[in-house]
Amino acid sequence: MRPKEVSAFLKSLTHYSKAPAVFIWGPPGVGKSRVCEQVAREENMGFVDLRLALMDPTDLRGIPVPENGKAQWLAPSALPTEGRWIILLDEFNLAPPLVQSSAYQLVLDRKLGEYTLPKECLVIAAGNKTEHGANTFKMAMPLRNRFVHIDFETHIDDWREWAIRNEIESEVVEFISFRPDLLFQFDPRRQENAFPTPRSWEFTSQIIKSRNGLGEEIVQKVIEGTVGAGAATELKSYRQMKANLPSIDSILKGEDYAPEQADLACAVATALVIRANADQFDRVLRYSEKLQAEITVLIGKLLAVKDKQSLMKCSYWATWSKKHYGLIG
Repeated sequence: MRPKEVSAFLKSLTHYSKAPAVFIWGPPGVGKSRVCEQVAREENMGFVDLRLALMDPTDLRGIPVPENGKAQWLAPSALPTEGRWIILLDEFNLAPPLVQSSAYQLVLDRKLGEYTLPKECLVIAAGNKTEHGANTFKMAMPLRNRFVHIDFETHIDDWREWAIRNEIESEVVEFISFRPDLLFQFDPRRQENAFPTPRSWEFTSQIIKSRNGLGEEIVQKVIEGTVGAGAATELKSYRQMKANLPSIDSILKGEDYAPEQADLACAVATALVIRANADQFDRVLRYSEKLQAEITVLIGKLLAVKDKQSLMKCSYWATWSKKHYGLIG
């Protein structure tokens, strides 16, 4: 399932008090935890991230204390006693079997000894598969059967929308729009320290934004250590090519430059949306019609992601949406 589909499914479960636990499988760095955290934020829920790989069995089960001649188990303070929450059991299968076993009751019965989860809580686990190169422990079949299992897949459209909402560095978003194949490249057989993932591109954005006077050569080497030498070189080449194109500001001011290459047009479109303020949305909509139909629609969708209310107020919006209604989807 692509991120947007995973998000929609999890949101539907947050409104069901007897929702089953969900296990999200996926390779490293694709955004499994991010999606869970985002759903919690958008649904106004609390969020607890428990890393099972860092825990002992008693960390989750709690410890016994005497009370009226009997042992009373005290649950971890991180677990909520009221309200709406998402409980994420991250890195689940990196934990040894004994620690996994301590989560059995929480996953199926929503309890740990005397402790009971509030009704409006959703339990989610996340982990990598063995073929992802992770040092995982085998999960017992009875434990597997206590989850609804989802395979998480990266998707350029979903990532681009997330990147715009979260103010990822413009050049990074433009580049991935130009080279979507470099959003995620992972081969566990190569044992590389750095490789392209949504997470490492977010790190690259942070590096570019915080360069604070660092020379280009140093920044390039750091980016190589973040997404790998190949992807870093491709990003550098894109930045050099971009320097020979009309500036985004020129297009916003009225220059009509329409790239024939679909990948380059996609990068220009992404840059326009990121750079444009609400007063320039009308210009961007009109310019979009000089590009390929799929790029025209992409611009409309991304503007809606950025600021839907301002988009609806554009003088050209009614005309644009009527002309492209059949393609919006």
